[in-house]
Amino acid sequence: MEKGTLIEFKVQGNPRLGVADRLEGKKNWVVIDGNGQSHILHPRQITYTVEGGSYEASDIAVFLAEAEPNIDPDNLEVAWEFLQEAGESTNPASLASLLFSEQSPPLCYAAYCLLSNDKIFFKRKGDRYEPRSLKQVEEVRHQQAREAARKLEWEGFLSRARQTLTLQQSNASEPEDASPSVEWEKADQTRLDVLERYATLGEDCSQKASAHEILTALDRRTSAEDAFQLLVDLGLWSPHENLALRRSQIPIQIPDEISAMVQHRIDNPPPDADANRLDLTHLKVYTIDDESTREIDDGLSLEILEEGRHRIWVHIADPTRWLLPGDDIDLEARRRCTTVYLPTGMIPMFPEALATGPMSLRQGEICCALSFGIVLDELGAVEKYDIRASLIKPTYRLTYDDVDEMLELGLKAEPELNAIADCAKGRREWRKSQGAISINMPESSIKVIDEEITIDVLENSQSRQTVAEMMILAGEVAARYGEAHELAIPFRSQPEPELPSDNELLQLPSGWVRDSAIRRCMPRSEMGISPARHATLGLDYYSQVTSPIRRYTDLLVHFQLKAHLRGESLPFSPAEMTELTQGVATAAYEAVTVERQTKRYWALEFLRREANCAWPVMLLRWLREHENLGLVIIEDLGLELPMRFETPPALGERFDVRVVHANPRQDFIRLEVVSDEVVAASEAVA
Repeated sequence: MEKGTLIEFKVQGNPRLGVADRLEGKKNWVVIDGNGQSHILHPRQITYTVEGGSYEASDIAVFLAEAEPNIDPDNLEVAWEFLQEAGESTNPASLASLLFSEQSPPLCYAAYCLLSNDKIFFKRKGDRYEPRSLKQVEEVRHQQAREAARKLEWEGFLSRARQTLTLQQSNASEPEDASPSVEWEKADQTRLDVLERYATLGEDCSQKASAHEILTALDRRTSAEDAFQLLVDLGLWSPHENLALRRSQIPIQIPDEISAMVQHRIDNPPPDADANRLDLTHLKVYTIDDESTREIDDGLSLEILEEGRHRIWVHIADPTRWLLPGDDIDLEARRRCTTVYLPTGMIPMFPEALATGPMSLRQGEICCALSFGIVLDELGAVEKYDIRASLIKPTYRLTYDDVDEMLELGLKAEPELNAIADCAKGRREWRKSQGAISINMPESSIKVIDEEITIDVLENSQSRQTVAEMMILAGEVAARYGEAHELAIPFRSQPEPELPSDNELLQLPSGWVRDSAIRRCMPRSEMGISPARHATLGLDYYSQVTSPIRRYTDLLVHFQLKAHLRGESLPFSPAEMTELTQGVATAAYEAVTVERQTKRYWALEFLRREANCAWPVMLLRWLREHENLGLVIIEDLGLELPMRFETPPALGERFDVRVVHANPRQDFIRLEVVSDEVVAASEAVA
């Protein structure tokens, strides 16, 4: 290369013309561009050399003025068609001759620009350019069209997201003049799903890079918490979005085809496999639940026998009347495995139209049931029993508070209810004599309606004890029947716990502290198709059977029991039942985990909102005594929380605490002891 040679080179990826001025060292050249700026270039940085002539930097503008009008990509397609048909390659000079009928330096440069910028028609091989085939050109054009569409979608998504953020902010500040929301397009959902997955899974999200790209484009930081906040700011998530539920495999929505099938089945009931049901509609039936319960799956009756003895009837809803093992509705219930109860509402195992409709024991209606008729001996043990598919007509729809009041008043008009409660007391004493372990820790109920949180402590009242005893009784009878006839049903069992010695327990304060110490020793219950002792209940055999609308394992027991009662083959073999119970147990554990995490979230949120309150607590036990970390229970709320102390109190000691900091999303709370003066001032304000 000589002084005065016109060359093309790139500055930050952009082409620029310059004139060679002088050597710099052995290989590098100092080049002057059209603005008079000098550049030191290695020969490898030169992308094109203009052949012929000597130039000054001032000539560059004139050169470009001649070349640029001819840099028209449409010209290139014409040349490609000719060369592709002829099967010939080209170079800038040949292309200039073909397109412009001459090879002047500016026109050769224009031809070079067309070829170097082309991504469709030619591919470079050495110093020449070969025309692509028609198929290759079509594929490149298709890819470019797709890329252009993706770019358009991306820009449209960002535009709609920014517009939505602006509207949400405006509507929050001036709700009375709220603007209509932006309509998301179908293509946006993929990107919103990416944000949701990242906000839900955090660092475990496989699409983290895509989420980062979206967050960066919208001027956000790139943590999972920022993705969560963006979804809230876009109005797509609540600030209290349930991430525990989103992380789970729990299905939330009922598929449309299942809903349609349910409605058809309600409108066209299938034939009843138990055509000869025992008619118990003459019995008075009490259904007892919380006021908010809508799936009514159990009821109680008392029958006076000829010799003056009592037969207790525990009636359980019979959902198998409305489905067959393995049909689509059953499989959907199996997929869900349990009704999930959250403070914000429930996720039912069966579609609500069935669960709260014909499957439930509805007051005043003739209902199908699986009824357990049980006669107890004087001590409370089961003397004889009968299990029958039945028809009943629930008489009273009662709450626990209703029953407590009725029992307290000893209403003579309801002798059956009082007798059932007495039988429950006898059963409780009998189970204690069989080694049953009683743990009376408070249980809290958390409800969230329109983000208003209420926490109530459920009292272990006589009504709740009565219902619980009757359900345990039905479970024992179902297990007895299953064991006697060698049925493959899900049996519940629990190994004997290694409890503290009597001397160790006597050293602990009575009440919650002792119960907490005992509870800590209790092993998890187990489930299998072989009957075994349930230590806590004090029973040799036990199977859960009383919630077939809400627990799939209970439904499995119904399928097996009813088939055997009819003299038919069992729907599930031992191997199938083992596989089913194992799968359901895993899913049920996940549901319990989500329930527990959700309940804790709202408990911490409640305490965060009530940060100015002083709460009376009791120290239940030490978690790590050497670190002064203990477990306390807030007595008014029934909530158990960890707390670190500066001065350790004694077990069972009562004192007041307040919330120093609570972050429900991070599952964090810090409590501190409140002095008597602060408590007095707080009570005075209240």
